[in-house]
Amino acid sequence: MNVFAHFRDQVVAAIESLVSAGSLPPLDDLSKLSVEPPRDPEHGDIATNAAMVLSKPAGMKPRDLAGLLAPELEKLDVVDGVDIAGPGFINLRIADAFWRARVADILAAGTAWGDSAMGAGEPVNVEYVSVNPTGLLHVGHARGAVFGDALAALLAKAGYAVTKEYYVNDAGGQIDALTRSFLKRLQEIRSGEALPDSEFEGLYPGEEVIDAAKAALADPAVSGEVEGWLADSGRLPDGARVFAVAYMLDRIREDLAELGIHHDLFSSERALVEAGAVDEALADLEAKGLIYTGVLEPPKGKLPDDWEERPQTLFRATDFGDDTDRPLRKSDGSWTYFATDIAYHRDKVRRGFNTLIDVWGADHGGYVKRMQAAVKAVTGGAAALDVKICQLVNLTNRGEPVKMSKRAGNVVTVRDVVEEVGRDVVRFIMLTRKNDAPLDFDFAKVTEQSKDNPVFYVQYAHARSHSVFRQAREALPDLDLSEAALASAPVDRLTDKGELSLIKRLAGWPRIIESAAEAHEPHRIAFYLYDIAADFHAHWNRGREDPRLRFVAEDDAELTLARLALVRAVGTVVASGLEIFGVEPVEEMR
Repeated sequence: MNVFAHFRDQVVAAIESLVSAGSLPPLDDLSKLSVEPPRDPEHGDIATNAAMVLSKPAGMKPRDLAGLLAPELEKLDVVDGVDIAGPGFINLRIADAFWRARVADILAAGTAWGDSAMGAGEPVNVEYVSVNPTGLLHVGHARGAVFGDALAALLAKAGYAVTKEYYVNDAGGQIDALTRSFLKRLQEIRSGEALPDSEFEGLYPGEEVIDAAKAALADPAVSGEVEGWLADSGRLPDGARVFAVAYMLDRIREDLAELGIHHDLFSSERALVEAGAVDEALADLEAKGLIYTGVLEPPKGKLPDDWEERPQTLFRATDFGDDTDRPLRKSDGSWTYFATDIAYHRDKVRRGFNTLIDVWGADHGGYVKRMQAAVKAVTGGAAALDVKICQLVNLTNRGEPVKMSKRAGNVVTVRDVVEEVGRDVVRFIMLTRKNDAPLDFDFAKVTEQSKDNPVFYVQYAHARSHSVFRQAREALPDLDLSEAALASAPVDRLTDKGELSLIKRLAGWPRIIESAAEAHEPHRIAFYLYDIAADFHAHWNRGREDPRLRFVAEDDAELTLARLALVRAVGTVVASGLEIFGVEPVEEMR
């Protein structure tokens, strides 16, 4: 149960009752009516802005409308009191019994607690990582990878049918450069002589390209083709291109697997172009009158890379909210990256996705408006594109910048970081800031065992919930701690304010899921889990100071069972959140 959605329904029912009684005129638009926790818990458990947002259509002052609504809400069995605050906010105090009943709900659902039908099975395409297959994944890529993976899991929990996609940029100039690099490394290995550094200017000199060349020579299926590749100096052999891209993509998949990331689909740019999808998409735009030949005005400030003072084939991006129209062909007549991206996003929509989410790196911020304009254009506004930009990761150790990779020069690879601190730490820490804010990743801080390290603090809460059960089994060996016994525990014995506060926090989990999914902001889950951990650890510490509040009351088996039901609920919700993040909920800290 989403408690706040439940009480929103109750507020709507109260309004409808007043309309039926003639006390209010018909109020058709209730979309801005919200029910949420008040900012100050002292004000109550539930707050609604109903009187504020409906006062104008109702033709009443907000406090007068609140005065009509309050008595209707007081009639609810679970409402212990109603207050009108400020200009007309309505605060409800909910009976403790209502909150206690949520413990049984959590235990019955397990980690499925918080699952929502909000998405109603709507197909959503989440495209993330999509790094050019020209080298290893670095730590900057890790942030977008983890963010996209967690967002996909969050949307799935909220009831959407999610496809996790990787767009492989296996066409264009960067792939040409990779192929040339690959051929030069093959040449070096076959001749036994190193080429001068000048030969690799503008290419990819990384060690992974050497590894690709060695793999080609060791592969019986392709080694016989190498001589032909090297002899064909007039063009880039297609076989060499295919092998180099496939090798790099396999390495990328391996790095993603180290992070626990697996995509549902890898889409090829080259396959899209060869299938005529770009020609088809642009012909469609041309038929709509959205392509013309013109000369762009020089933009103010720094000139973008794609600006040229010449007649160009342009897309009318300004018709759809962009700052300027955008070129579709380069001076050599080939398509721009933007043209192929239009075809790719059109293809996603044609595959049944009207909700598109792209996760991009910090250097792509200037590309957002044009891509959103293109999606509006090719779909007639039927599809929406949300682009999530992941800002840079500042990698340090005790505040000092880190340079630690022996395999990729000054680039810190994903594998480097995972090997240093572990997958779970990397995944959790990458989600502790909103995606569009820079993130500090300090090796010393993310591995210390303290309240300042969120991944430790949350994991410790889950481990502590299990340690409580171990203590209970030792202290009360005859106490039935089965799931059935916990589900029927006498939760009416939970009367302490700390216990009730913890239950209320747990009851908010379904709302957090829906609000985070709606906003496409998985970092909200990290904040919530930290708050749960803080509440749980604080109540544990209160028990150390006051033995009457300890979870295990050796002289009262019934009270112990009730408190253990609450502890299990804490562990369950933490595990549910960590599941979204792809982090293992440990039962014991090492």
